[in-house]
Amino acid sequence: MKIKKILNNNAVVVNDLGEEKIVMGSGIAFQKRKNDIIDPSLIEKMFIMDDPEQYGHLQEMLGSLPEEEIAASEQIISYAEHELEVTFNEHVHIALTDHLSFALERIRKGTMIQNTLLDEIRILYPREFQIGLHAKSLIREALQVDIPEDEVGYIAMHIHTAWKNAGARGTAAEMAAMIRDIAEGLEQATGILLERGSANYERLVTQLENILRSDETGKLLSELNPEIIRIAKERYAREYTQAKEVGHQVEEDYDYVLIDSQLVFIAMEINRLNTRSKDGNIYQPDITGL
Repeated sequence: MKIKKILNNNAVVVNDLGEEKIVMGSGIAFQKRKNDIIDPSLIEKMFIMDDPEQYGHLQEMLGSLPEEEIAASEQIISYAEHELEVTFNEHVHIALTDHLSFALERIRKGTMIQNTLLDEIRILYPREFQIGLHAKSLIREALQVDIPEDEVGYIAMHIHTAWKNAGARGTAAEMAAMIRDIAEGLEQATGILLERGSANYERLVTQLENILRSDETGKLLSELNPEIIRIAKERYAREYTQAKEVGHQVEEDYDYVLIDSQLVFIAMEINRLNTRSKDGNIYQPDITGL
């Protein structure tokens, strides 16, 4: 492998038997120049981009961002790959490094951005969130910057997207936002405000994720047979009407149509919240007038 271009001390563009690649490794470009041979034992990661635009973006990023930030991002990715026992595609290296660089710039300027999906991310993606907490410690140690939990949530989302490769229904962020909005719709329907971070809210978010979950073909994993749907519509008529109102809002906001099975499950969750509230298992202020 001959060096075509040095991007930084730890990344170079090489010519490998006529194919251009980006290779990374600690000190791989130290005291090297164009056309020098790279020692294969120093290579830690190698990138072959199918998308020329993304490939060019990666080169530009590696050549312009601070090396210590790139190194921190790569350590986070390597840790995540080890913990999840997967190998991510090249795009996460661009997405996470770009995000981390902008986040650090904002934090240093004293500009904080609230992650409105933080509670949902913590509940829906616990493994990814733990990786985000590890990233927080790593960044503090390597860069002397203490990132807030809002940024931990954003890092967790990047890891989840890389792990699941976004899925057929859209991004993980969109899924978390949809679940949050459905949960808020249930709160409005019942007049019960669940405390974020409580066991009741965690259970509701988990149930809503199960209601929305589908396989690779888009088929729902939890689907009721027609007779159960018919009985539930009769038994929970009021709650089913409220669930349909929530469904209309979801369709308007996300262009996602909740089918009868999902609406019945949501109606049952409305009924469960009402029942637990009457039994005294949920003590929250009435928000009907909000």
